[in-house]
Order: sequence, then structure tokens, then C-alpha cells
Amino acid sequence: MTDTADNADLIDDNRRHWDERVPIHAAGSFYDLDGFRAGNECLDRFQLDEVGDVTDLDLAHLQCHIGLDTLSWARRGARVSGLDFSAAATATATSLAEEICLAGRARFVTADIYDAPAVLDAHAFDLVYTGIGALMWLPDIDRWAHTVAKLLRPGGRLYVAEFHPITDTLDDSTGLTVVSDYFDRRPNTYHSPGSYADPQAPTAHNTATEWHHTLGDVISAIAAAGLRITFLHEHHTIPFRRYEALVTDGTHFRYPDRTARMPLMYSLSATAD
Repeated sequence: MTDTADNADLIDDNRRHWDERVPIHAAGSFYDLDGFRAGNECLDRFQLDEVGDVTDLDLAHLQCHIGLDTLSWARRGARVSGLDFSAAATATATSLAEEICLAGRARFVTADIYDAPAVLDAHAFDLVYTGIGALMWLPDIDRWAHTVAKLLRPGGRLYVAEFHPITDTLDDSTGLTVVSDYFDRRPNTYHSPGSYADPQAPTAHNTATEWHHTLGDVISAIAAAGLRITFLHEHHTIPFRRYEALVTDGTHFRYPDRTARMPLMYSLSATAD
């Protein structure tokens, strides 16, 4: 699926959808901005371990939303640039950076993701980061990978932590039965009032579209963009109760003990040689 004029209206609908949810997310307990201001960590432990030390690295965070992950990397010593297509999101992120005294290490830019090399500077970054719940909002995964490659310096890295695409195909109860076609790449447009952060929040812009990219699609796109994949890890935990049967360990959700399991998330890294 390519980002052509056929997708323009869908992307505009998504932008309105996200613009409206920014104040809901900034005010609610799901993102817990007060806790973040107080120093709470919002990055998964496996992400911190896999990425390693980011001190004095130039880091670009694509699809940064309200900037919590972006600013978490800044707290750990990176110089960060966050990009999102929602002006409301980048304004909230900029304000948060100022509140926690990271404005000198963080900038936020409103732009289409495919324009990132022009607005963030091509070949300027040691690390491009894409966090959880991002890739399904992109119609063209191949163009995304080439965009990432243009942002990276020689020797720079891409790091992705994302929901495993197989989770889109499983039943909402057990998370073990396949109920939809893993290889169906047609856009999925749906009606979604409220927000995952506050299901009861009153909202008006409730139409959204996602695009399904298989794990093979993502890996092949990265390789075709000239990046060398250094690892792919699959994970059996997820930050929210994706299926009714999942149980919590206090911070994440997983399948119950002694049950069959499916991958819930994956992470990968690739380098620009």
C-alpha cells in the first residue's frame, strides 16, 4: 500500500482523530504526565537494555505523539528530535520539555513522517527510534524504511519496538485463535469513539484507519532500504490487556502460566553501513 492521493483523506481523518485525543491523553492517568514530571520511567526495560547508552547521541523519534518516550531518551543523555503529524501533540511535547527543563536537549516538529529528512535534516542522526503502536498508522512501509535510511548517519542505528502483527489476527478472548487473515493488507477503517486512554471520553472525530504490515513486510522493507538487521527479538509481554485472558505482573500483561503463548511484541535493530 502506497501513500498516494487515495490515502490522503484517510490520513487527514487520522490526524483529526489524534488531534482531538491529545488533551485527553495529556490530562488522564494512562500517560500519567504528573508521574513523568516527577521522574517516572516510561520506557520498557527491554528497550533500555537493547538500545544501550544514548549519552550525546543525536536521536530522532518518529511518530512521537506527546513526547514521553522522546523525552525519556533525553533524560538519558540523548539530543532528541521528535516528529509527529499532529500539531496538538508536538505543542504538548514542547510544553512538557520546557516544564522538565529539557528544552535545550529536545525539539519537536510537526510534519508528515515521509518529510522527516527535509525537516529534521538528512544523515544527521545516530539513532532513529520508533515506539509502540506506530507502524500501523503508515500506509507505505517501504517508504518509511527509506525515510529512516535517509535520516541515519553512516553507522547509525534504527531501533523499533512494536506490537507483533500477529496480534491483529487473534480472538479478543483468549488471544490464541486466529480469526482474521494475517496477509490481508487492505486498509482497515473503523469507528472508534473515546480513546484507549479513556474509553468514556466524549469525542467527535471517531473515524480512523490502520494498515497491517506483516513482520516479513517490515524486515524486507528495512533490508531493501540498505540497512543491515542486527537482531529481531519477539516478546511475550505487552503493556496493556490486549486479550481478556492475559494476566498482569504489575507492569505488563502476559499469557497465563502453563498455556500456549503467542508473541505479543517484537523489537529489532538495524544499522546503516
